Amino acid sequence: MKRILRWLLVALVLLLIVLLVNTLRFTSKQLADVPPAPAITVGDSAINRLSKALQLRTVSFADYSLTDTTQFDAFLAFLQQSYPLIHSRLKHETVNRYGLLYEWKGRNPALKPALLMGHYDVVPVIQGTQRMWKRPPFGGLVEGGYIYGRGTLDDKSNVLAQLEAVEWLLKMDFQPQRTLLLAFGQDEETTGHRGAQAMVNLLAQRKVTPEYVIDEGGIVKIDGIPGIKQPVALIGIGEKGYTSLELTAVGKGGHSSMPPPQTSIGVVAEAIDRLEKNPFPARFEAGVNQLFDYAGPEMPFGQRIVFANRWLFAPIIKQIMAKANSSNATLRTTTAPTLFNAGVKDNVLPIDATATVNFRILPGETINSVTERVKKVIDNDQIRVKVINNFIGNPPPISSASTPGFGIIHRTIKSVFPDAIVAPYLVLGATDSRFYTRICPNVYRFSPIRMNDEDTQRLHGTNERISTKDYQNMIRFYVALVRSSQ
Repeated sequence: MKRILRWLLVALVLLLIVLLVNTLRFTSKQLADVPPAPAITVGDSAINRLSKALQLRTVSFADYSLTDTTQFDAFLAFLQQSYPLIHSRLKHETVNRYGLLYEWKGRNPALKPALLMGHYDVVPVIQGTQRMWKRPPFGGLVEGGYIYGRGTLDDKSNVLAQLEAVEWLLKMDFQPQRTLLLAFGQDEETTGHRGAQAMVNLLAQRKVTPEYVIDEGGIVKIDGIPGIKQPVALIGIGEKGYTSLELTAVGKGGHSSMPPPQTSIGVVAEAIDRLEKNPFPARFEAGVNQLFDYAGPEMPFGQRIVFANRWLFAPIIKQIMAKANSSNATLRTTTAPTLFNAGVKDNVLPIDATATVNFRILPGETINSVTERVKKVIDNDQIRVKVINNFIGNPPPISSASTPGFGIIHRTIKSVFPDAIVAPYLVLGATDSRFYTRICPNVYRFSPIRMNDEDTQRLHGTNERISTKDYQNMIRFYVALVRSSQ
């Protein structure tokens, strides 16, 4: 017995040594001694231009016939008038009428271009929620240090901030070493096919291969993440895929006074119950490991031990993360029943019942693998499983956090947000950037704006707004980014 205890003690000591060594080697990946970005003067005129842009209702619809193209025409005319240097000195063209592509030639043609992108279409205001807006959603009002309106966060602020930055640099007679491309889509909120996808097709034909691409996505989260009190600048290195499956069961119908043991509704309901009780497995290798690699070393020592030794503590970490919807969604392909259609009358048995289940697909999985797993979990030949929405499709590949492009973005963030911890992460939604992985492996997603949990609820929600200070800082960020992309 003493011998066994002795060996157990030796094993425990060795384990502690391994844990300690791994923790000591788990060092910071944050760039140090980054000089602050030079201050620039952003006057009220820039605020006024964003305000005017918000007043143009560039709402995109999946059914293109519903789109008010006069608002898109007005937006293009507004840009021509507002940014005269850009439209006189840069090559610019439209793609599918409303997609915008600008090229600012660099001094060194041997360098691959950098591509900054965004979209200027917005989602509609949900019918019946107008009264919930404290300011008119398309008023562009500037009050109390905020600019209010649909598009202030998603995504007219990024588009105009990039244009403001380039216009300012042109006034300073600056010319980049590296060619700069600006690409602005008109239908990101629906499919992205008319805008981003068409522009990528055009760039691919021209054999354009950017050094890096940056789109909307991550933010500077000012209320941090668990374990870190500092703001965290989240750079999206990947995003989830998207599909919806239709589950259908067909019964015989009849009078409700003589029901079978299980109606078609019961069959589909049981299938959904199985799916919810058997979620997709949690995985770290789809972007979460990279987040831990950057954020973990900035945590207190006790938490550093855990994240430095994920080989041992992974089950505990997954269990904790699964308790919150947001963190759980970063770990796995999510299952969300969203629609149910069955029956015509309360005393008539339904013939068919159909449920729609939406899946946000983790990198490493595909629509096919999701469909096969759903069939396996349901395990019922009475259920027909059909893919009904390939709106986005499979998740794009994850970009590396070890490229020069990521380094440029990291350094620029540190120069504008010196108190922030930079960390890569997985974007849970979808962006136009997914199309650009076809021509560039280094695609990143970051919006240079400070937001807390409450602010994130304004995205596609009510009372969307941005502070004037944050908008001015966005312009400063893009000026610094262009200057750094040398």
